[in-house]
Amino acid sequence: MSNKPWAKVLRIVGIVLMGLTAVFTIMGGIGTSCVAINPTGFGGKFSGLASFQWLYLLFVLFTFAFGVMGARAVFLLTRARANAYRYALIALIGGSVVGVIHVIVSRSLRGSSMPVDMVTYTNLLTLVVFLVFRIPGLWQHIDYGKASPANMAGISGGLAAISGGAMALTIQYWMGPTHTINGVNYADAWHLQLQLVGWILVVAGMSLMVWSTRLFPIKARPATPQPVLE
Repeated sequence: MSNKPWAKVLRIVGIVLMGLTAVFTIMGGIGTSCVAINPTGFGGKFSGLASFQWLYLLFVLFTFAFGVMGARAVFLLTRARANAYRYALIALIGGSVVGVIHVIVSRSLRGSSMPVDMVTYTNLLTLVVFLVFRIPGLWQHIDYGKASPANMAGISGGLAAISGGAMALTIQYWMGPTHTINGVNYADAWHLQLQLVGWILVVAGMSLMVWSTRLFPIKARPATPQPVLE
């Protein structure tokens, strides 16, 4: 890995973006499950989805799967595995393709595709960033296949976890307007689960940051002297 500060920053930015995209995609898949499992339970413009329940169940399955792939890609990127970049591209391209199809279908059936749009745009944005990273002049400095110092891996992984946790903790507020139906904010339907996952990610991320900066180094215990046998 290059020692240039800007290359380190871009490398971390890519990992954080990948982490945010993974968390957002996973939550997008889970969110679609409400309509997919009970397409007639929301009435109005959602009633036309009943005939395509099988398709929305596939959206849930594939969106969630590509989100999980994205989460694993974050781990591979922080560990500088040889296949990390390729794995991240597969997750992003898959999530983008499923998202675009989901947007087109939803707009044709119910006249709107929010909030799928935001998940799709996030996948596309991160995909563009990773493709830009592949420009030879940048890639020779950013190359995710090259090992980075342990503290850099901890910092990037920690920031990705904290960002994803913050998203899980606050999503009911900034996604509320697109998820409120008949006065009910369905973005807060999984309140306890999202709070639990969010805090786990934040605490795990902070722990990684502390470890990576060596604020509390673990000192080795002095060896216990062994008796000398005569």
